[in-house]
Amino acid sequence: MILESFGLEKYMDELTDIAKNQLRIMKYEKPKANEQTIGVPPHCDSNMMTLLYQNEVNGLEIQNKDGEWMNTKLSPNSFIVIIGECLCVWLNGRLSSPYHRVMMMGDEDRYSLGLFSGVRGGYMVKVPAELVDDKNPLLFKPHDHEEFLKYFSSEVAKGVVKSGAVISRLKTYCAV
Repeated sequence: MILESFGLEKYMDELTDIAKNQLRIMKYEKPKANEQTIGVPPHCDSNMMTLLYQNEVNGLEIQNKDGEWMNTKLSPNSFIVIIGECLCVWLNGRLSSPYHRVMMMGDEDRYSLGLFSGVRGGYMVKVPAELVDDKNPLLFKPHDHEEFLKYFSSEVAKGVVKSGAVISRLKTYCAV
């Protein structure tokens, strides 16, 4: 659907061929003594896309542009799609990767099922020519996603927070 919305259907086979998917079941234990605890610290996903399904225990929070954390209140039987930094680069910044976290509160455990879609090692992430023009200049240099992941995991590449805004590791790594 994303490719169709940008008129990029011809890249579907390429992205399907390089996809590396991982399905994870996650459990976040209820906090002790009715206190709020961090289930997953703040971060942006480095992959292409994450698809999440959860039980009826909320906890996912997304940071808005003002640096405030917003609770996501999902209706039962719904999925949430999180754009990863890799797809943000591939789309030349047209969709962004949200800074998010999981905060636990209440008296129930939270379960979620995540499908994490990334790219295989050695894939060169580059913006399709159709997404670059005078109004939309190239924002990111082509890069080997595996090399980015190595950089991402190093101490130098940890996300930096200034006044509640996140400076993307990806922008640090391959911005034009």
